[in-house]
Amino acid sequence: MAKINTGFSSIEQVRGEYLKENPKRVDNNIEGFSSFEEILKSVEERNEAQELKFSRHASQRLSDRSIDLSEEQVDRLNTGATMAKEKGINNSLIMVDSLAFIVNTPNSTVVTALDSTESNSNVFTNIDGAVVI
Repeated sequence: MAKINTGFSSIEQVRGEYLKENPKRVDNNIEGFSSFEEILKSVEERNEAQELKFSRHASQRLSDRSIDLSEEQVDRLNTGATMAKEKGINNSLIMVDSLAFIVNTPNSTVVTALDSTESNSNVFTNIDGAVVI
């Protein structure tokens, strides 16, 4: 009987030696699946391109105040949110024309919206930055 060599680092090597089979190559990239790096890049790109969502509260505020945003205003709001996110601002006041939006940038969500001409006071709380666009 042959003595077992203890210098093997995997079961595939043992199988190849004692069963005279060729060890199967272990591939970390299973066909149809991406590497971790590719998945991470994909998620990051998707997050960068993510457009803003409007919370139920913000949507209700816009509706109550009969505020209709043009495509150009929405684009500017998205640009402002991107700028705020790049600067590390978490809760940002974004001014677009006479409209004020509080945006939670990590979640890409408009939390509330108002027409600044309707406001009795121009005091905004719980923000850590502002973008005027």
